[in-house]
Amino acid sequence: MEVISDMLLGLAALGAGIYCIVLSRRLQRFNRLESGMGGAIAVLSAQVDDMTRALQNAQATASASAEQLLALTLRAEQGAERLELMLASLHDLPGAEGEGRRHRVLRRRTRGDLEGAE
Repeated sequence: MEVISDMLLGLAALGAGIYCIVLSRRLQRFNRLESGMGGAIAVLSAQVDDMTRALQNAQATASASAEQLLALTLRAEQGAERLELMLASLHDLPGAEGEGRRHRVLRRRTRGDLEGAE
Protein backbone atom coordinates (compact mmCIF):
# COMPACT_ATOMS: atom_id res chain seq x y z
CA MET A 1 0.00 0.00 0.00
CA GLU A 2 2.90 2.31 0.77
CA VAL A 3 4.46 1.70 -2.61
CA ILE A 4 1.22 2.62 -4.41
CA SER A 5 0.83 5.86 -2.43
CA ASP A 6 4.49 6.74 -3.08
CA MET A 7 3.96 6.14 -6.81
CA LEU A 8 0.83 8.29 -6.84
CA LEU A 9 2.66 11.03 -4.93
CA GLY A 10 5.57 10.85 -7.42
CA LEU A 11 3.19 11.03 -10.38
CA ALA A 12 1.43 14.03 -8.82
CA ALA A 13 4.78 15.75 -8.27
CA LEU A 14 5.81 14.97 -11.85
CA GLY A 15 2.48 16.37 -13.17
CA ALA A 16 2.90 19.52 -11.07
CA GLY A 17 6.44 19.96 -12.41
CA ILE A 18 5.30 19.62 -16.02
CA TYR A 19 2.46 22.07 -15.35
CA CYS A 20 4.94 24.59 -13.88
CA ILE A 21 7.23 24.25 -16.92
CA VAL A 22 4.31 24.86 -19.30
CA LEU A 23 3.20 27.92 -17.32
CA SER A 24 6.76 29.26 -17.24
CA ARG A 25 7.06 29.03 -21.03
CA ARG A 26 3.71 30.73 -21.53
CA LEU A 27 4.69 33.54 -19.17
CA GLN A 28 7.99 34.04 -21.02
CA ARG A 29 6.15 34.30 -24.34
CA PHE A 30 3.63 36.66 -22.78
CA ASN A 31 6.32 39.03 -21.51
CA ARG A 32 8.52 39.14 -24.62
CA LEU A 33 8.91 42.73 -25.77
CA GLU A 34 9.20 41.90 -29.46
CA SER A 35 6.12 39.80 -30.07
CA GLY A 36 4.20 39.29 -26.85
CA MET A 37 1.94 41.35 -24.69
CA GLY A 38 4.90 43.36 -23.42
CA GLY A 39 5.50 44.65 -26.94
CA ALA A 40 1.88 45.66 -27.31
CA ILE A 41 1.97 47.49 -24.00
CA ALA A 42 5.17 49.31 -24.98
CA VAL A 43 3.66 50.38 -28.32
CA LEU A 44 0.45 51.59 -26.67
CA SER A 45 2.43 53.51 -24.07
CA ALA A 46 4.39 55.29 -26.80
CA GLN A 47 1.17 56.10 -28.65
CA VAL A 48 -0.38 57.55 -25.49
CA ASP A 49 2.67 59.79 -25.03
CA ASP A 50 2.43 60.97 -28.65
CA MET A 51 -1.27 61.68 -28.34
CA THR A 52 -0.72 63.60 -25.09
CA ARG A 53 1.86 65.82 -26.80
CA ALA A 54 -0.44 66.36 -29.78
CA LEU A 55 -3.32 67.28 -27.47
CA GLN A 56 -1.18 69.80 -25.60
CA ASN A 57 -0.10 71.37 -28.89
CA ALA A 58 -3.70 71.55 -30.09
CA GLN A 59 -4.82 73.18 -26.83
CA ALA A 60 -2.05 75.77 -27.05
CA THR A 61 -2.93 76.55 -30.67
CA ALA A 62 -6.64 76.80 -29.87
CA SER A 63 -6.10 79.20 -26.98
CA ALA A 64 -3.80 81.38 -29.12
CA SER A 65 -6.42 81.40 -31.89
CA ALA A 66 -9.15 82.32 -29.42
CA GLU A 67 -7.11 85.25 -28.11
CA GLN A 68 -6.39 86.44 -31.64
CA LEU A 69 -10.06 86.13 -32.59
CA LEU A 70 -11.11 88.11 -29.53
CA ALA A 71 -8.63 90.87 -30.39
CA LEU A 72 -9.88 91.00 -33.98
CA THR A 73 -13.49 91.10 -32.80
CA LEU A 74 -12.76 94.05 -30.52
CA ARG A 75 -10.96 95.82 -33.35
CA ALA A 76 -13.92 95.24 -35.68
CA GLU A 77 -16.35 96.61 -33.09
CA GLN A 78 -14.23 99.74 -32.70
CA GLY A 79 -14.16 100.15 -36.46
CA ALA A 80 -17.94 99.77 -36.63
CA GLU A 81 -18.37 102.44 -33.95
CA ARG A 82 -16.11 104.82 -35.91
CA LEU A 83 -18.10 104.17 -39.09
CA GLU A 84 -21.33 104.91 -37.24
CA LEU A 85 -19.89 108.23 -36.03
CA MET A 86 -18.72 109.08 -39.54
CA LEU A 87 -22.16 108.32 -41.00
CA ALA A 88 -23.81 110.36 -38.29
CA SER A 89 -21.50 113.30 -39.01
CA LEU A 90 -22.44 113.15 -42.73
CA HIS A 91 -25.99 114.12 -41.82
CA ASP A 92 -24.73 117.37 -40.31
CA LEU A 93 -22.95 118.53 -43.50
CA PRO A 94 -24.69 121.41 -45.29
CA GLY A 95 -25.76 120.77 -48.85
CA ALA A 96 -25.57 117.02 -48.59
CA GLU A 97 -27.60 115.18 -51.16
CA GLY A 98 -30.88 113.82 -49.96
CA GLU A 99 -31.17 116.06 -46.89
CA GLY A 100 -34.80 115.18 -46.62
CA ARG A 101 -33.93 111.52 -46.50
CA ARG A 102 -32.69 110.05 -43.29
CA HIS A 103 -30.16 107.22 -43.35
CA ARG A 104 -30.50 104.43 -40.92
CA VAL A 105 -27.61 102.24 -39.78
CA LEU A 106 -28.27 98.88 -38.20
CA ARG A 107 -25.65 96.81 -36.50
CA ARG A 108 -26.60 93.30 -35.58
CA ARG A 109 -24.54 91.46 -33.06
CA THR A 110 -25.54 88.00 -31.97
CA ARG A 111 -24.54 86.67 -28.62
CA GLY A 112 -23.84 83.18 -29.97
CA ASP A 113 -21.04 84.42 -32.22
CA LEU A 114 -19.14 85.96 -29.34
CA GLU A 115 -19.58 82.98 -27.06
CA GLY A 116 -17.88 80.73 -29.59
CA ALA A 117 -14.75 82.87 -29.45
CA GLU A 118 -14.38 82.55 -25.71
